[in-house]
Amino acid sequence: MTLSQPHESAALHVTGRARYVDDIPVPEGTLHLAFGLSSEASAAITAMDLDAVRAAPGVVAVLTAADLPFANDASPAPTPEPVLAEGEVHYIGQPIFLVVATSHRAARVAARAGRISYAPRTPILTLDQALAAKSHFEGGPVTWARGDAAAALAGAAHLAEGVIEIGGQEHFYLEGQAALALPGDEGMVIHCSSQHPTEVQHKVAEALGLHMHDVRVEMRRMGGGFGGKESQGNPLAIACAVAARATGRPCKMRYDRDDDMIITGKRHDFRIHYRIGADAEGRILGAEFVQLARCGWSPDLSLPVCDRAMLHADNAYFIPALRVESHRLRTNTQSNTAYRGFGGPQGILGIERAVEHLAQVMGLEPLELRRRNFYAPAATKAAQTTHYGQEVEDSILHELVAELEKTSNYAARKAEIAAWNSTNRTLKRGIALAPVKFGISFTLTHLNQAGALVHLYSDGSVVLNHGGTEMGQGLHQKCRQVAARVLGVATDVVRITATDTSKVPNTSATAASSGTDLNGMAVQAAAETLRARLAAFHAAQAGCAPEEVVFAGGMVRANGHETPFAELAKAAYMARISLSATGFYATPKITWDRLRGQGRPFFYFAYGAAVSEVVIDTLTGENRILRTDILHDAGASLNPALDIGQVEGGFVQGAGWLTTEELVWDAKGMLKTHAPSTYKIPACSDRPRVFNVALWQAPNREETVFRSKAVGEPPFMHGISVFHALSAACAACGPGWPDLRAPATPEAVLAAVKRARGGP
Repeated sequence: MTLSQPHESAALHVTGRARYVDDIPVPEGTLHLAFGLSSEASAAITAMDLDAVRAAPGVVAVLTAADLPFANDASPAPTPEPVLAEGEVHYIGQPIFLVVATSHRAARVAARAGRISYAPRTPILTLDQALAAKSHFEGGPVTWARGDAAAALAGAAHLAEGVIEIGGQEHFYLEGQAALALPGDEGMVIHCSSQHPTEVQHKVAEALGLHMHDVRVEMRRMGGGFGGKESQGNPLAIACAVAARATGRPCKMRYDRDDDMIITGKRHDFRIHYRIGADAEGRILGAEFVQLARCGWSPDLSLPVCDRAMLHADNAYFIPALRVESHRLRTNTQSNTAYRGFGGPQGILGIERAVEHLAQVMGLEPLELRRRNFYAPAATKAAQTTHYGQEVEDSILHELVAELEKTSNYAARKAEIAAWNSTNRTLKRGIALAPVKFGISFTLTHLNQAGALVHLYSDGSVVLNHGGTEMGQGLHQKCRQVAARVLGVATDVVRITATDTSKVPNTSATAASSGTDLNGMAVQAAAETLRARLAAFHAAQAGCAPEEVVFAGGMVRANGHETPFAELAKAAYMARISLSATGFYATPKITWDRLRGQGRPFFYFAYGAAVSEVVIDTLTGENRILRTDILHDAGASLNPALDIGQVEGGFVQGAGWLTTEELVWDAKGMLKTHAPSTYKIPACSDRPRVFNVALWQAPNREETVFRSKAVGEPPFMHGISVFHALSAACAACGPGWPDLRAPATPEAVLAAVKRARGGP
């Protein structure tokens, strides 16, 4: 069976025939919805004049929080998050009322006609303001520690300390948030663009006062998610369901891009204070990190995001004494949420900046300092644990980085760049190698489970359903390949259907890079159950043991004879053998005490490294990525073509986070970068001119689906190599520490160049 195969909807994507929520034909009389939004960041609502809204052309109904019959809550966390504001607003863009109209445009136009009176309060917008006001979630900072970091730093021969500012990031999925509710005679059917259909089912049922079995959620595909559709789509689905119940008509809602960016949460921006020390030989003795995260107005998923940032404060390095202090700060801005890496990128960037700074202080090549402190290779059997107590028993970074160093010609290129920089004043080049060690599993233990349903029809065709969602990453194709491999048939024999809460219940979000790990194993279990039934039936006919029956190439071999798979399926049906099976998987070995910050939160680690070379213009701050080489650990890849695509896309998105993508709020709390005209995502021209991506060919040590590894989030961190290469180019301008901030916009690059030259 060929491993590299196209995405299961590739032909539909390129021909424009793939249907998303907004493409679903709707019944006659469908209504369209829009939210009326707050214009204040923090205020009590003193009056609402919605007469002009109700009188606007096409308006059928206008709903406020008082009109919601049951729960007014869209939160993924235990703390409620109202769908419509209840007496006060907490950020500019918060939904206050809901317009139900005959067209999308009519709803949006009418929503602008509302007149809301406020009693404004002074908003908390920045990290400094939140710290001064002691505006914390969880009542204050969370601290995890191993050893006495302060004592270790006091005894260090070399010490570096500083602060790195890390900007947030807009998800910018190509398909915006969207939902469609179809009322039925028994409950409600929801079509939505969501990474978490079960959560939508749960929240809609609460909002309607129904049981979960009264709500069916169907999700065929998303045009991108990146974490932004894990919880941020709940308000649309709830609004559609409530309006459909109130009017008895189908209701549809989608955000225009500006509304989407103004209403929804982003990647958390961080400020990380660091102190790190090493002995004379370059062995890191200890480190301290203080992580400040701007969470926005509600908890959403901020607490687990910040936990994961703490968990990745070590990245690839064994640090005997490590202290991490995390401040989850409440501000009057959008409620920041899940984003590819889920806090891991911020934590990794913190330690990587600290290591770069320490190398500069020591006068040591950064890669050499990194190499001296990698976790011990798995082959050495050295019992090294992380600061949270998990033993690192699968480290491959020593050999992986050595291979990348060789294939990228790192040492020779670094010498050539140094020679270039010595003779060029205006253009400076930089190169950097950055490693990644990323933990795979949900840190909320109960989410590490999945189910699947496989039907075999009497003609030999197979239909597959599982609890994961397809957002372009290729999950469905990998699951098709798993089923086909177990049953010994071609992949095109297997059809996958829309994710549906009535087929596989109680699903987890497709997040934490666990989509294939969880759902692929569930699919494998279901397919193996079917294969065992077929083998037992066929063995009885062929006069052999069931374990002697072989399924391969669309044929079933037993006792020297071959039978077409379709023929066996027909015979099994005639013999009244069950041809339907469910599968279930729960990740083993997971034990995690969040309050103590101790345990084994991850089933395994995924590894990788990237070398990036850049050039900067010291007069304008403009920059380009000239070349990137990536070697990434995908275990025994289920589909190398899809995995390489994920690595390429993750890298570009990570590089965008750290270079071009800048979020700006004004002094009132209004997001000013709320459209493609003001917010710059990477374009095709921003990719490296030379882009070499390869997969590390080694099976996962843990028993995952055919020994593969997750590949959704870990490649995102490869973009950090671009940031460090830019820092190196700035450092080539003078003897000072450039202290580059993220995102490294042209303005930030110019400021770093000035600092390197000795300026403020």
